[in-house]
Amino acid sequence: MRLSAVSGVGGSKSLPLFAPETGVGLRVEKRSFKRCGDIYRRTYWNNRGKKSTVWRCVTRLEEGPKGCTSRTISEEDLHTAVAEAFNQVLCGGESMIAILRENIESVVCESNEQAIANIDKEMEEKQMELISYANSGKDYENLADEIQALSERKQTILTEEAESQGEQDRIIEMMEFIEKHADQSLDYDEELVRLLVEKTTIFENNVVVRFKSGIEVEV
Repeated sequence: MRLSAVSGVGGSKSLPLFAPETGVGLRVEKRSFKRCGDIYRRTYWNNRGKKSTVWRCVTRLEEGPKGCTSRTISEEDLHTAVAEAFNQVLCGGESMIAILRENIESVVCESNEQAIANIDKEMEEKQMELISYANSGKDYENLADEIQALSERKQTILTEEAESQGEQDRIIEMMEFIEKHADQSLDYDEELVRLLVEKTTIFENNVVVRFKSGIEVEV
């Protein structure tokens, strides 16, 4: 089992996704295995009257083994793996919190207030110039393009700031979780999964849980 932390944080989703390992052309016991990378779906098995809940790749459910050969995982095993990932994070304690603090520093960007103010000032000047051109019958197409480019640059800066703040919030949530549950052993908790887990990837021999804070745990 390996515990690792990454500084980059991908776009989060409202619900955790269970996805199979991707890869084509792997050979095991002379059989060709294809893993499509699609999400997993909760479904039911009825084996000789014994019912069980499992998670299977959507492509395999719809197309069979020809579409994907990713393994099926029982819901019990999946929940056990996710709970183990949570407990591995908790075992990290202060060292894990230190890693998360470093992650926060990596996504904190300097204030862009001055950059936005400069763009606003330049846009205002060019808009006044455009009005002057229009009133005198001059071609103002290039000026209009420049104003549009400035507007797009401003929007990019604002979007990056919002994303950075969102990443910081997710990391802080994980730090608070670790501090609150220190020295505890947790069972699977659906509410915690929805709050903290970005996705769970199913591999042939292991499961990787990626938290919204950027931490990845291999079980």
